[in-house]
Amino acid sequence: VQLQASGGGLVQAGGSLRLSCAASGRTVTRYGMGWFRQAPGKEREFVAAISWGGGNLYYAGSAKGRFTISRDNAKNTAYLQMNSLEPEDTAVYYCVADSRPSTLLSLRARTTPRSYEYWGQGTQVTVSS
Repeated sequence: VQLQASGGGLVQAGGSLRLSCAASGRTVTRYGMGWFRQAPGKEREFVAAISWGGGNLYYAGSAKGRFTISRDNAKNTAYLQMNSLEPEDTAVYYCVADSRPSTLLSLRARTTPRSYEYWGQGTQVTVSS
């Protein structure tokens, strides 16, 4: 599975961005997908995850209420809508996928980078104050 993240850019605080993650090489219809981010000098951290059917969602506290993860299995693509962006959201954002069951309990348990099998190359998000 290859994952291609896009949609990053420079935005002012309070603005919005929509990231996309296009999967290729294999259909990810039955894969859980998610997003991590890594800010300069910091460890990679979990942002959000979604089950294969889209019925289970899980967010990091920093993302809850501002970010929305979704997916379109017909397009083999996942999305991260980010609203009310803050300078603290500045980071490289990575999309991820995993073939293991994606129950809500599983999504909650898989918040470390090693929890996901497949990683995209990352897209830079910069939020100016």
